Amino acid sequence: MRFPDSIAPGQVIGVTAPSFGATTEPYISRFDLATKKFAEAGYRIKAGATCRMSDGLGISTSPERAARELEEFYLDDGCQAVISCGGGELMCETVGQLDFRKLGEARPKWFMGYSDNTNFIFPMATLAGVAGIYGPNFTGFGKPWEQAETDALSLLEGRISSVRGYPRFQSPEADERAEEADPLSPYLLDSEKKLRSFVPRDGRLVPADREAEIAGSGILLGGCLDVLAGLCGTRLDNMEEFNRTSGPTAWVLESCDANPMEIRRQVWHLDQAGWFDNAGVFVIGRPRASWNRSMMGVDQYNAVTDILSRHGVPVIMDADVGHISPTVPLIIGAQTRITARGDEISFEFLP
Repeated sequence: MRFPDSIAPGQVIGVTAPSFGATTEPYISRFDLATKKFAEAGYRIKAGATCRMSDGLGISTSPERAARELEEFYLDDGCQAVISCGGGELMCETVGQLDFRKLGEARPKWFMGYSDNTNFIFPMATLAGVAGIYGPNFTGFGKPWEQAETDALSLLEGRISSVRGYPRFQSPEADERAEEADPLSPYLLDSEKKLRSFVPRDGRLVPADREAEIAGSGILLGGCLDVLAGLCGTRLDNMEEFNRTSGPTAWVLESCDANPMEIRRQVWHLDQAGWFDNAGVFVIGRPRASWNRSMMGVDQYNAVTDILSRHGVPVIMDADVGHISPTVPLIIGAQTRITARGDEISFEFLP
């Protein structure tokens, strides 16, 4: 795995839209504020044309143009890092146009984004062998910064080598109220974070003692389940080779749109494809569409634990990852030690 150099004030950050651009509210206002916030931190922003485009079908523009700009920014020595403008739905079509061999041979640089950007970050790690940051999209910085945004910039700058979960979160209902009230609203942290950890016992996963330390380590892999299930089995799926040549993996998975049944199908699909054969620990983020939902007895918990029980490793659920904010930024591809106790979780990125 190759790791990019840290960035520093005075350098250039490229912003491109391989998925959604910033052409509607609240994203227009957030893009503009994010540009200002990074300028205040000492950075120059190079915004690609795709950021303000909306002529594509499900993405900012045509997959060919979006891919061309992403590749151009990543290969440009004048950009020291690239942050995705936003998430979205069909970035798979963009990455289908990319030459990952060429990208893997280039000088590595940090790419950061989440959600649909799993389409780029995951194959960059597993196919091209380059680490990336599963963290805020650029418009995610277009609000009053709190610890999550500070942590993300600190990772880019190499000032921290670990992150910890946050004590409270913004429920999906509060998230909708915030956007309706003000596109630049700070988080409405209306809920107290509660982790649910499971440990293997007699071939099953059972709730862990609240005072027990749950730990695991390995190469950190994962992202948005909605995307990973789509990548599985395509030419961008290199997990068989990755598992054969690498050590244990630490999986972090989160869901955006899937209901509990679909989460269970997605986890089953990846498991049956052999992706989890080297798993040492699983961290599951708060699922946005399935939060506090159940379907015919399937909920956000047994959708995962029933399928993963055969691996005999711990599963930490409702973690600060994914589409229910705030979420910790994570270095995909890094050797990582994960520790949880009670409602506290930490990720230590090892040298």
